[in-house]
Amino acid sequence: MSGLLQGQVAIVTGAGRGIGRAIADQLAAAGAQIIVADNGTSSAGDGSDPEVARATARELNDKAGRQCALAFTESVASPGVARQLVDLALKAFGGVDIVVNNAAIQRNAPVFSADAADWDAVIRTNLSAAFYLTSAASRILRYRGKPGRIVNIVSSAGLSGALGQAAYASAKAGLLGLTRVAAMDLADAQITANAVLPFAGIEPADVARLVTALCSPAGSPITGQLLGVRDREVFLFGQPRPVARLEAGAPDALAGDIASKLGSQLADPFVL
Repeated sequence: MSGLLQGQVAIVTGAGRGIGRAIADQLAAAGAQIIVADNGTSSAGDGSDPEVARATARELNDKAGRQCALAFTESVASPGVARQLVDLALKAFGGVDIVVNNAAIQRNAPVFSADAADWDAVIRTNLSAAFYLTSAASRILRYRGKPGRIVNIVSSAGLSGALGQAAYASAKAGLLGLTRVAAMDLADAQITANAVLPFAGIEPADVARLVTALCSPAGSPITGQLLGVRDREVFLFGQPRPVARLEAGAPDALAGDIASKLGSQLADPFVL
């Protein structure tokens, strides 16, 4: 894999831990230069620790035996900071080719008792930040005359929901919509946008392997897709299929027709 992404510059948010760290590791191993964007907050978005990103950047540099990574320790959940992050990539490494929107927090509560401030924090970090960075980076990517990659890390909660995760699931569902639109808006500039959905229990390295594949030259035809990762298998989530026709008749007949077509899928609505 060494050299697959030689000369490429990648921004990875939430790159200090977990899946984001694994993605940064594999992109760097493939030759990319990495901006490790992570403010070191907790999983609930409380506090910050700049040493998380700095330590990751040091370790990537030590592994590579060269200066291939820099830390960015501010939250990108604002348009101005997202632009600062892109500016850092330009000044330090001369450009930006790959954006991986991975940063996320969770503040869980049932919809009837959820706090509005928690909702705003999750949407801002998990969805708005991805939009701000995609917008800022694509302004550079569109005018370089060479391919670019955007990869958004989503969740099964964005498709099937999850108990007590109204904000998290809504943000991840919104990220799917952002992925589709970015793929359409940026297609004429040779920039792909895809979403990767890690199932529960998946190894971060497996997610990183798929992300690296999407960022490779061979990934150029793949765009606007939602790809799931489970048990070392990649799943393609397709477009909707018809299950009934809106013929004249009673509403209960229509509902019954839909229910009969769905069949066993109705038994457990929480399983994809």
